[in-house]
Amino acid sequence: MRRKPLVLAVLGAGGAMTAGAAAAQSSVTLYGLMDAGVEYATHAGPNGGGATRLVSGGKNTSRWGLRGTEDLGGGLKAVFQLESGIQIDTGRLDSDGTLFDRRATVGLSGSWGRLIMGRDFTTTYDYMLPFDPMGYAPNYSWATSSTATGGRKDGMFTRASNAMRYDGTFGGLKVGATVALGEVAGSFRSASKYDVGVGYSTGGFAAVVTWDRQNGAGTSTTPADATDYIQGIHAGASYDFGSLKLYAGYRNYKRAFTTSGASQRSAMYWAGASYDFTPAFTLYGAVYKQVVKESGGDPIMFSLRGQYALSKRTTAYLSAAYATAQQGHNVSVSRDLVGYGNNQFAVTAGLQHRF
Repeated sequence: MRRKPLVLAVLGAGGAMTAGAAAAQSSVTLYGLMDAGVEYATHAGPNGGGATRLVSGGKNTSRWGLRGTEDLGGGLKAVFQLESGIQIDTGRLDSDGTLFDRRATVGLSGSWGRLIMGRDFTTTYDYMLPFDPMGYAPNYSWATSSTATGGRKDGMFTRASNAMRYDGTFGGLKVGATVALGEVAGSFRSASKYDVGVGYSTGGFAAVVTWDRQNGAGTSTTPADATDYIQGIHAGASYDFGSLKLYAGYRNYKRAFTTSGASQRSAMYWAGASYDFTPAFTLYGAVYKQVVKESGGDPIMFSLRGQYALSKRTTAYLSAAYATAQQGHNVSVSRDLVGYGNNQFAVTAGLQHRF
């Protein structure tokens, strides 16, 4: 992916150079991804009819950002990143009123790894991403979550504020952890979040496993929260044969309550493949299966995408998906939109440009 760096700071002052002091080199990079498409979906409303709509981020969420580094010497660098999601169809922020909803971090990196603070994606999110054939695509992947369980999403722990995150790579082994402070007076546990992961790769094989826990704020006065904790266990594996790559993933989800209500549990399984027919054209396919312990329905979705690289930065794609659920449960191919029938078919034609 090509980036266009904007150099905001150059080598230090001439006087310092004359004195023989090593000047710190700094740079800031402006980057972004714009993705829009036209989608048709059946069972798209309460009346059961289909709908045609312009969507933002069919393949990847549209965003723009800034990231920078400063060389502190001795292999140590200061790093920062700011990233904001965008709704291309309306021009609005991706979240309600939060400018840098995706990332806002500052930290240090070196041979020992990287340590950052702020708002960022979680260890689980980044470690599992390479193991989803559809790459967490809003159209159409259930790897991060699905709306097949009605008001429940039973999804992945994706982002955290007030967080500290460490990542280190040592040969084929990588390890990471995220700790997000709850900032509740009198209780370190309330609203705190934890996430750890380990991955290994050698040759064409790669695998990861992660564990995360999000504690509720039930011990605080406000806000009232009946959730005791949400726990997720993820695992992924892939094998790259060259033109052909195989993927598999798994999530075990549990939400426990401070009340006498029974815990909510589900499991998500997925598998798929990608194949490079030419350097420019790639076909992706995946199947996602969710098993809901209490309410049933056990929805399943089949997803397919063909994409063609018009250049190194611009890609055209065509995606399609079909989802169905048992026992009359509603289901949606979208991870974000509710379902209005026990099955849904959708297709999206889109264009993505990166800068």
